[in-house]
Amino acid sequence: MSRTTTILKTMAAAAALVLSTNAMAVTGMKRTICVFDIIGANGDTYNIMKDYKTAAVQWGVDVDLKPYTDEKIASEDLKAGQCDAAVLTGIRGRQFNSYTGSMDSIGAIPSYDAMRTVISVIASGNPSVNQHLVSGPYEVGGVAPLGAAYLFMKDKSIDTVPEMAGKSIAVLEYDSAQAKLASGVGMSPVMSDITNFSTRFNNGSVDICFAPVMGYSALELYKGMAPDGGILNYVLGQLSAQVILRKDRFPEGYGQKSREFMYGQFDRAMKLIDNAASEIDDKWWIPMTEKNRIAYDEMNRQSRIALTKEGIYNKDMMSMLLKVRCKLDGSRAECVNPQE
Repeated sequence: MSRTTTILKTMAAAAALVLSTNAMAVTGMKRTICVFDIIGANGDTYNIMKDYKTAAVQWGVDVDLKPYTDEKIASEDLKAGQCDAAVLTGIRGRQFNSYTGSMDSIGAIPSYDAMRTVISVIASGNPSVNQHLVSGPYEVGGVAPLGAAYLFMKDKSIDTVPEMAGKSIAVLEYDSAQAKLASGVGMSPVMSDITNFSTRFNNGSVDICFAPVMGYSALELYKGMAPDGGILNYVLGQLSAQVILRKDRFPEGYGQKSREFMYGQFDRAMKLIDNAASEIDDKWWIPMTEKNRIAYDEMNRQSRIALTKEGIYNKDMMSMLLKVRCKLDGSRAECVNPQE
């Protein structure tokens, strides 16, 4: 046997060993990700996670996706160790990480440009940011946008906060911020969850609900607005889907790869959001004067400051969100005297 033949055979054996070792690593590390999507396995979030599953093979993990239409059960299964990771809304995910869980704070991310910037920072790999992405046994494995959220109302003549006093509003029972904010302006909060708040609005049990534009068609919120309602044209918050990992169940560096992948889905998610927004008839939008908009901005700023002092919102995230808002629009009043 020639020396060249021997070398080639040795290289082939080494390559085969590497491939075999990689295959063993992939097949040997099977992990379950519990995915909340209100539509289930046919939903947009679940479809994004199908591509995530394919990408995860390259990161050394064979992911099994498990769909959930009840977010509470998904989060409880994550706590109980039935899931190695879960995809939850930022509001529900706040219990696992207050930093990214505070992205949905009222009025803190006023545009999709701001949302893109925030998610890019989270995926940047900057050590000063990454230190906030691990909390106890959990690590944030990425964020994707679910759309801007607005107030859907039964009475379109209401466009100021004082006019909302005495009105009932569906608030998420696990988000103390929503109830505090509603009570603070004289509204009557009705404790609900993500599976029934729209039903309560549609059947007339509440006067107002807080929902993303994607809920207009998916949750048939136009039924609740008919005939005299509308959507107040003011972004109250940005909702998000967040991957929450049990850090010790995944390889070193997995979280960063996961965050980069989720940021890479931003444009894909925005197409879905834009399509949903295009389905809303212009007649539903309730215009807001610039004077009222400035008043809303200030009211929301004061609310965020108070809720941060109470420990409901994360102060480091609030500081980052202020920097993003002022970077994109330095003329905002809050940029002159920053307090967050």
